[in-house]
Amino acid sequence: MSKSKKNKAVALKYNIEEDLAPIVIASGYGDVAQRIIGIAETQGIPVFRDDSAVSMLCMLEVGSNIPPELYEVVAAIYCQLLRTSYKIKNGYDSLPTEAGTSSQN
Repeated sequence: MSKSKKNKAVALKYNIEEDLAPIVIASGYGDVAQRIIGIAETQGIPVFRDDSAVSMLCMLEVGSNIPPELYEVVAAIYCQLLRTSYKIKNGYDSLPTEAGTSSQN
């Protein structure tokens, strides 16, 4: 099976006080990807599934900062994770959407 057909996963970390940009701390395909996802879920770390984003991020070396070309992609993922977390915590989404409006479900 080719790598493009296997599961892929990338773990990022970012500390605004220490890091210039998010850092790839784990990356892998197949069983390694499943282990990365399993560890994240066990630790309560949000998992975001996006095939195109993970394909780009898997090309980076572990320990490297994401390049500026991927800042927007990672920021969009982070915003979605924040929105989902807020909704789970509060029962509705009052954070602004991309269009600058808010929705309550």
